[in-house]
Amino acid sequence: MTVLPENDDVLAVLDRAAGWLDTGQPVALATVVQTWGSSPRPVGSQMAISGDGRFEGSVSGGCVEGAVVEAGQAAMADGKPRLLTFGVSDGEAWAVGLACGGTVRIYVEPVTAS
Repeated sequence: MTVLPENDDVLAVLDRAAGWLDTGQPVALATVVQTWGSSPRPVGSQMAISGDGRFEGSVSGGCVEGAVVEAGQAAMADGKPRLLTFGVSDGEAWAVGLACGGTVRIYVEPVTAS
């Protein structure tokens, strides 16, 4: 059974991202694209990241958000997306606190106003 994030959560994240774009802020969007084992957030969960480091939403319940914000800022700087993987066997994941027994893959992409 696949559990998806609440529509209100996704809409709040996208609304905040649109607001930042409207004010001229650069924005990156992080999306949980795959999970294995125990994961604090389901596939489809999103986090918007502003150019000044603010964020809305969650992709991990807090355990890898800092690393995802850094990846979002790098994606905004160079215009290139990233595919991040965190899990219990990954030393970086342990360092940021993902010791819940699962693995999460997060796609981070810069977003531009159309």
